[in-house]
Amino acid sequence: MEKRVSSIEVVPVPLEQQPVLANLLELYIHDFSEFHPVEIGADGRYGYPRLPLYWSDPNRYPFLIYSDRILAGFALVHRTSDAQAGKLVWDMAEFFVLRSHRRQGIGMHAALRVFHCFPGLWQVRVMQSNLSAQHFWSEAIFAFAGRAIQPLRFTHGGDGWQRFSFESSSAFGSIPD
Repeated sequence: MEKRVSSIEVVPVPLEQQPVLANLLELYIHDFSEFHPVEIGADGRYGYPRLPLYWSDPNRYPFLIYSDRILAGFALVHRTSDAQAGKLVWDMAEFFVLRSHRRQGIGMHAALRVFHCFPGLWQVRVMQSNLSAQHFWSEAIFAFAGRAIQPLRFTHGGDGWQRFSFESSSAFGSIPD
């Protein structure tokens, strides 16, 4: 039986909740290790060296995702330059929904809310070996853009990737309800 979700929230992460996000990143990286070799540290953690930048770099935005007020995942957004287009783009740097909250529409709603919050050009990069993520992002971007977006294939670090590029003309100024 599918769980009914009544509310989904995407909330900016204050500095005092950085440890919560760090814990979720450990689960995310563990899941990601299925598609890309990741070495665990001697302390038993994978770590995420760029995490502190999300509170010191004005071009980075950390969010926690809640479903019915229960922690369900996170999104990390990064404003960066697109070397090919020579323009600034919003990049979905990392996105994660806990396994117990997947396939319930939580990730879809959260992704759409984040896209609406940041107008301009967007990119979402997905490893070619991660078929479930490819499917998820194809559907989410279609739902947002109203049309299918064909990803560009590229290689980075020896891995095959796909990059979806699209534009958000919405500007809510904050995460909408």
